[in-house]
Amino acid sequence: MEGVPQHTAPRTVEEVFSDYRGRRAGLIKALTTEVEKFYQQCDPGESGFTAIMNVEKENLCLYGLPNETWEVNLPVEEVPPELPEPALGINFARDGMQEKDWLSLVAVHSDSWLLAVAFYFGARFGFGKSERKRLFQMINELPTIFEVVTGVKQQRDMSGNHNNNNKSKSSGKMSRLPETQTKGVKVSPPPKEEDDSGDEDAEDDEQGAICGACGDNYAHDEFWICCDVCEKWFHGKCVKITPAKAEHIKQYKCPGCSNKRARV
Repeated sequence: MEGVPQHTAPRTVEEVFSDYRGRRAGLIKALTTEVEKFYQQCDPGESGFTAIMNVEKENLCLYGLPNETWEVNLPVEEVPPELPEPALGINFARDGMQEKDWLSLVAVHSDSWLLAVAFYFGARFGFGKSERKRLFQMINELPTIFEVVTGVKQQRDMSGNHNNNNKSKSSGKMSRLPETQTKGVKVSPPPKEEDDSGDEDAEDDEQGAICGACGDNYAHDEFWICCDVCEKWFHGKCVKITPAKAEHIKQYKCPGCSNKRARV
């Protein structure tokens, strides 16, 4: 089973966190930039070839792998499994609900599974209280998959910034445009206002926008672009958009929104 790592299991806090981060990156790809491929692989088997051949589709799981890739596969056959297993049967829920809600549900279960795997390693290799706390703190610095997929945290942060400034607005969301930018598309940098209140603790580092593709936080030296449909921000490099190319885009649609249009 590819979902179970064949390499040496992580034994230190840093190694477990690296494993967590790699799996998380793979899952985020499945639910954002590669969502079309993921959607197709989760066919519940009630139509098309499987129905004609009377083939019953198995319960499938979404696995994130340590090398930042993902796969949809059958659950492992060992009882008990070597690692905690992700949510079973995600394919059968696909066509019974709105795609947005289905992806959000898979994201929530994926977050739970990532924590289960990380703290399984912690228990297996005898992490003490301080090590478990440090591991959780490292994990907690990253947005959850659910936050990345739904943009919930980003919307909450942007709403907070909206109440504290009088900057120019576009489509009800805060956005800053370079002086040379005249198109309707919103580009770098995403909204993050400076706060003079003095509350500059560790949590404030997470108050900026997050990339809808990779889930990383905003950095001042990077080019970003905002989707005019879902209003999520993306690194230009993650969606293959350069500043020069952005100048010729009147309305930008991210890969996820473009794929939804194609399916309709």
